[in-house]
Amino acid sequence: MITVDGCVALVTGSVSGIGRAVAERLAAAGAHVVINSRRPPPGPVFLAGAAQPALHVPADVADEASATRMVEAVLARYGRLDVLVNNAGATKTVPHDDLDGITVADWQRILGVNVIGAWNLVKAAAPHLRASRLGAVVNVSSMAGIRVTGSCLPYSVSKAALNQLTRTLAKALGPAIRVNAVAPGLITTPWTRDWEDRRREVVKLAPLGRVGTPEDVAQVVLALIEASYVTGEIVTVDGGLSLAN
Repeated sequence: MITVDGCVALVTGSVSGIGRAVAERLAAAGAHVVINSRRPPPGPVFLAGAAQPALHVPADVADEASATRMVEAVLARYGRLDVLVNNAGATKTVPHDDLDGITVADWQRILGVNVIGAWNLVKAAAPHLRASRLGAVVNVSSMAGIRVTGSCLPYSVSKAALNQLTRTLAKALGPAIRVNAVAPGLITTPWTRDWEDRRREVVKLAPLGRVGTPEDVAQVVLALIEASYVTGEIVTVDGGLSLAN
């Protein structure tokens, strides 16, 4: 049975929210976890009761050189890389029918982080993942990439593109590297703290009757990393909300 115990994992966008929960979950399972954000956190980040702070590498994943340097920093510390979780994301809250509320710069930034960022990291990490006993990538997508929903139109499009990138890379990189994605529904994070109307709607309509937590998503991410015969899958984590309509 494959486990993450003793492996080295890089989780992008992992100082808070889903990324932080994923980092904590992997660390609790015995992984050496490297965390990332564009700017350094206010202080050292200790994962799962560790005595030493996690290695934090500040980098903008949309920048190819920065993404490459991040992977190099992991190798400099640990000498290998077994798992990559592409969680870093960007968005803007604008109704889909407000075409004037979105600029070309918005498109470029959101696609740059959510799609090109994932590509940059996979490209930089691929040689090292091939050499690993695990060789796993999990992309954090969204239900917005499957259904017509999401914080803005570019975000929805970017997550649909990330889903297709996941499937295409799974075919291109197998058998050495498995590539999967999770597609969360509404999750309680700093991004969604003010979405009270949407929260009430999810509680009313979802079969599980609640909004998701970052830990709910992290649980599925870990399962996909350790699922040795699963690749190219987009796993919905929405409490069954997609069954409601």
